[in-house]
Amino acid sequence: MGVIQIRDVPDETERTLKARAEREGKSLTAYLRDLLNEEVATPTLDEVMAKIATDEPVPYDPDFVRETMREGRR
Repeated sequence: MGVIQIRDVPDETERTLKARAEREGKSLTAYLRDLLNEEVATPTLDEVMAKIATDEPVPYDPDFVRETMREGRR
C-alpha cells in the first residue's frame, strides 16, 4: 500500500475529522482511508462524459421506442 502525507491542514479541519472518526469508532487514518476510497469509487463528471463519448450511439426510432414501451408494460 502507498503512503500519503498531507501537510498544513488547518487545526479546525483536523479537530473536525478526528471527532468524526471517533464518532464512527475509527482511527483518523482509517476514517480518512475510507473517505479516500469512497472518493475514488465515484467517477468524476469528466470520467462519466469520457465513457459516454466512447459508447456506441443508440439509434432513435419512434416505432422501436413505442414497441419497447409496450413490451415493458406487459
